Amino acid sequence: MSTLTTSLARGIDRVTGSPLGRYQAAVIRIGISFVWLCFLIREWPNRHEMYGTDGPWNWEMARRLTADNHAFTALVWSDSGLWFETVYALALVASVLLLLGWRTRTMSVLFMIGVLSLQNRSVFLGDGGDNVIHLLSLYLVLTRCGLVWSLDARRARRRARAAAAAQKAEEKTEETPGETAGGKGNPVGHDVCGIVLWALCGLALAVVQAAGHSRMMWTTNGPLPGLGWAAVFWGLWLVQGLWWCVRRYAPGEPRAVLNVFADLAHNAAMLVIMAEVCLIYATAGWYKIQGSRWQDGTALYYPLHLDYFAPWPELSRVLAGNSVMVLLLSYGTVAVQVAFPFTLLNRRVKNVLLGVMMIEHLGIAVALGLPFFSLAMIVADAVFLPTSFLKRLGSSVGRVRERVLAGRTEAVPQQREGEAAARTLVP
Repeated sequence: MSTLTTSLARGIDRVTGSPLGRYQAAVIRIGISFVWLCFLIREWPNRHEMYGTDGPWNWEMARRLTADNHAFTALVWSDSGLWFETVYALALVASVLLLLGWRTRTMSVLFMIGVLSLQNRSVFLGDGGDNVIHLLSLYLVLTRCGLVWSLDARRARRRARAAAAAQKAEEKTEETPGETAGGKGNPVGHDVCGIVLWALCGLALAVVQAAGHSRMMWTTNGPLPGLGWAAVFWGLWLVQGLWWCVRRYAPGEPRAVLNVFADLAHNAAMLVIMAEVCLIYATAGWYKIQGSRWQDGTALYYPLHLDYFAPWPELSRVLAGNSVMVLLLSYGTVAVQVAFPFTLLNRRVKNVLLGVMMIEHLGIAVALGLPFFSLAMIVADAVFLPTSFLKRLGSSVGRVRERVLAGRTEAVPQQREGEAAARTLVP
């Protein structure tokens, strides 16, 4: 009994004491924002036909549908072309800033608003990849996805170094205790940019609330029963303000309590993402088993003959003409999808099968012309990548970046010397 109690206490301490899967959360943040950004850029010439008033699914039809299914989209607030361009530009900017990891708590919310606004404006345009982006954008709001590989993490390191340097200077000069470079007993500083961003978000929420839009109710038509989108957005805004106040004025026990709640929300969101990926593969695999074309191993033969799924006609003909290859790919797809949730019990088998699934998605992107669906699934699969592998990957990327920056630094003086020598030769 004591052993069970000790294990339970150790597990609770691990879940509440630190954010698990920090590198996996960073990969999901970078990957999903990159996929959505690439999609928005590719569809820039077609944006009005897809999500604007020029499409077959017009604004009035979208407004009626969202009134019935209670889906959130800011594009039904107005049928103005300027408003549509503003929302589309907001989605682009939020994707870039979330990709870089700048103010990730705020950008994750704006990213979610952009995804929901565009996808729920024309619900019949989406596919499986859009559904994955839709879900991950919701879950990212609850994660601490900016702890590593982000501008936020770099800013936190700089503040920590500045606080340490100020502490050393204080000890040497024997100044009044508590006076540091960040303020009296405050390593956080004023953070003017964060305060301005927080105030602007509150002002925007107040304007939308005053306009009385139907999707901004307090207790209905929200992400959860009895919880409206107004309550969600104002709650997130207030929590962000509380977090800053506690960091600045109460960095002791209140900060530790908030950290526990933040870690719990992060770990719960990461668990839901993993469960969602397992559910996607399990349902896809078991539904395929019930299909006669998957049972006889000819399922992939038919999409390879469709022009819509043939970006490389020669490649499609080669694959479709090899019956053994079609059979192996059909059966292999079903086997991998059904087996993946069970492989989580063995780390080595899981890692091997994870690599096979990512290669499979790359093959789908090339052979069937579904790049965004494949990239979205690869990003979702990345939640299961080993932390050691991600750390090595990050170290490799860092070394490459340092070499590139060092090469540029060396090239600048040489270029200047060459320009000076050239000027001396000019009569």
